[in-house]
Amino acid sequence: MFAGPPRVVRAIDGVTLDIRARETFALVGESGCGKTTLGRVMLRLQEPTSGTIRYRGTDLTGLGEGPMRALRKNLQIVFQDPFASLNPRMRIGEILAEPLRSHGYGTPAEIRDRCTELLEMVGLRRQYLRNYPHQLSGGQRQRIGIARALANKPDFVVCDESVSALDVSIQAQVLNLLSDLQDQLKLTYFFITHDLAVVRQFADRVGVMFLGRLVEVGTTEELFARPLHPYTMLLMSAVPRPDPRKRGEDRPMMRGEIPSPMNLPKGCRFHTRCPFARDICRVEDPGLQTLGGRAVACHFPLED
Repeated sequence: MFAGPPRVVRAIDGVTLDIRARETFALVGESGCGKTTLGRVMLRLQEPTSGTIRYRGTDLTGLGEGPMRALRKNLQIVFQDPFASLNPRMRIGEILAEPLRSHGYGTPAEIRDRCTELLEMVGLRRQYLRNYPHQLSGGQRQRIGIARALANKPDFVVCDESVSALDVSIQAQVLNLLSDLQDQLKLTYFFITHDLAVVRQFADRVGVMFLGRLVEVGTTEELFARPLHPYTMLLMSAVPRPDPRKRGEDRPMMRGEIPSPMNLPKGCRFHTRCPFARDICRVEDPGLQTLGGRAVACHFPLED
């Protein structure tokens, strides 16, 4: 009886992005900014309400169920939680065999051989095929998640916070594994994370997202050396510094609270938190502009 008009959440809004073959493109931003939604929409695990998704020239948004199913083996995902993403009632061999059977990989013997090969690719012995997920460590489970994603030989993999649930030492091992597999199999990664230290080590290019929109895109080296958007600069300044001489230095701070995605501010979405906001920022959306080979959505890029 107290219901009002329906409220719309724009989880991602007006995102234009190209990912190059065999690169690692990292997407960073605060929790809830739309990173995971964008990754799922790319694979059509969630349907977009508008826009297009193109893979090697093919418009995925226009494909029916059959053609999309045929393409899906080329587009895979490694999920965040290695504890929740594996069926606890299935043995590891069954987990790896399931996508192979689904896409008609071959005979039962060929599928068994492929499962063994997948375990070897991620550094695990074939004996693990008979184990259940609860018998493995977190790092081993994530290796199984990676092996499952690679079962049908994809070339594009979304890694959704794939190392965030792991201890730091295990993170390094899994990142090294992902890097080695990328070199061996010529993979392209869309790497979703909030860990800037991981981004600096692992990514070729980076996109920074705030409230469902990209605010900056550039190479990893450029973004860390000279961020153009105030939000990017503030994210970088929040990274802990190992040099004790710099720990006492004043750092710029975000002001205010994150606006609600159901009640977005007019103009630039970041202006309510930006220490450099001016009048135009409150009324006019800057849009993503090309600047020296990079892209930034700001009326007053920091380079200026």
